[in-house]
Amino acid sequence: MDEKKVPPQDQVSDSSKDNLNNGGMILVDEGKNDPEYATADHDFSDVDGKRVLRKMDIRLIPMLALLYLLSFLDRGNIGNARIEGLEADLGLEPHEYSWCLTVFFFTYCAFEVPSNLLLKRLRPSIYLPSIMVAWGTVMTLMGIVQNYHGLFISRLFLGVTEAGLYPGVAYYITMWYCRHEAQMRQALFFSAASVAGAFSGLLAFAIAKMDGVGGYEGWRWIFILEGILTVVVAVIAFFTIYDFPETASFLTERERAWVVHRLKYQGSVGMKMVAQVETFQWKYVKDAFTDWQIYVSLFMYWGIVCPLYGIALFLPTIIKDLGYETSTAQLLTVPIYVTAAVIAVVGAYFSDRTGQRSPFILGFMSMVAVGFIICISASGRGVPGVVYAGVFIAVCGIYPAFPGNVTWLSNNLAGSYKRATGMAIQIGAGNLAGAMASNFYRSRDASKYMLGHALELGFVVAGIIAVVIMRLAYQRINVKREREGTGSLTDEELSHMGDRAPTYRYTL
Repeated sequence: MDEKKVPPQDQVSDSSKDNLNNGGMILVDEGKNDPEYATADHDFSDVDGKRVLRKMDIRLIPMLALLYLLSFLDRGNIGNARIEGLEADLGLEPHEYSWCLTVFFFTYCAFEVPSNLLLKRLRPSIYLPSIMVAWGTVMTLMGIVQNYHGLFISRLFLGVTEAGLYPGVAYYITMWYCRHEAQMRQALFFSAASVAGAFSGLLAFAIAKMDGVGGYEGWRWIFILEGILTVVVAVIAFFTIYDFPETASFLTERERAWVVHRLKYQGSVGMKMVAQVETFQWKYVKDAFTDWQIYVSLFMYWGIVCPLYGIALFLPTIIKDLGYETSTAQLLTVPIYVTAAVIAVVGAYFSDRTGQRSPFILGFMSMVAVGFIICISASGRGVPGVVYAGVFIAVCGIYPAFPGNVTWLSNNLAGSYKRATGMAIQIGAGNLAGAMASNFYRSRDASKYMLGHALELGFVVAGIIAVVIMRLAYQRINVKREREGTGSLTDEELSHMGDRAPTYRYTL
């Protein structure tokens, strides 16, 4: 493709370069607060913005969703393999199975921040498919492990190789779409996780029929075939992933300039502002590590991710222990995930439409809490259908809340390197919740799983409190900035301050 021969990503397109002055800064007239409006130097009235967005959606989102579908499929299919005989065939003790789940998150979290910084420096069209080939290979080899140690090491390396995908793609979307468009695209991309849950149950049901083929048990074929599928898609991805708006071959020169221009000025209001061609400095990484909003958002993230991984890793087991046959348990996961995917996209559409994040996150997290309260209330009372309904409601809250959570923080971090680092910190440290959730649903607690449901509920409540704190803090800061103005700060100083500039308004 033409796009493969491109300059470094931190260079802007030729059309944008025509606008650069004052040491690499672009001036915007006062009052032009919408990033889609024309500037004094550039009139984009000839660009059909809706048409450009449609082109971007068609070229970017389907492949990103497919990548994440396979990623979530490969990390969660161990739950399907478990009820097909993995534990018995490998002679695993219950605590050994839990450790195999847990160790994935240690390496997964450790490599997310450096991975996002690498993505910023390297080309996504090379980096993302490369790590995909790596984890697909690990997944395939997981199908031939013979004991606990083999499975443990495989999960360890799966965490290393998968670490860069979700934070990388979540950040990659912010390099193409403005704040008020991001959640819809994050939801379309993340809904692949919901589809993966449904697809995993269907695939496991079908692949398990291969038990005995080639002398391998059915659960081994789940790992082998899904790993091979990942590698095949990764090879295709080398030719279908685009790098940056500045170099997108499917956009015209004017369209590329329009996309770059509008991304530079989002979030700033009330005065003449400047945007700079940003180059890497360790200052941006430090800014991210010292920003209060990232750490408050972590509690919100944990309130969603704990239930997410608890459900993703144990849903087939939870349903099977309600008294259903293994094949029925696999199939009963499908309607839950399909419904969650639809709700995630619809919720994201209205969130982008209204320009609000916190009300939707709060509403969906409340659904999660209600779902687990139902599970706790009905467990052990001989009403498996009610427990199933509680899990259904919880999942339908988890999957829409997650993209809203990630989008809300990314909306409020200005500066590409700070945003890349901040999102990686949130997602990396946040996924430690997966290590905790891996141990919530213990075998000895079957079939009530009261401890697991109660712990998930506790994390959800803590996350709800964090949402409220974050919303109130953003409101207070916005009001304060509106009242105090900019003082004697120059345009260049305001630009370097990013989201801490008095002209910057946080998304609520």
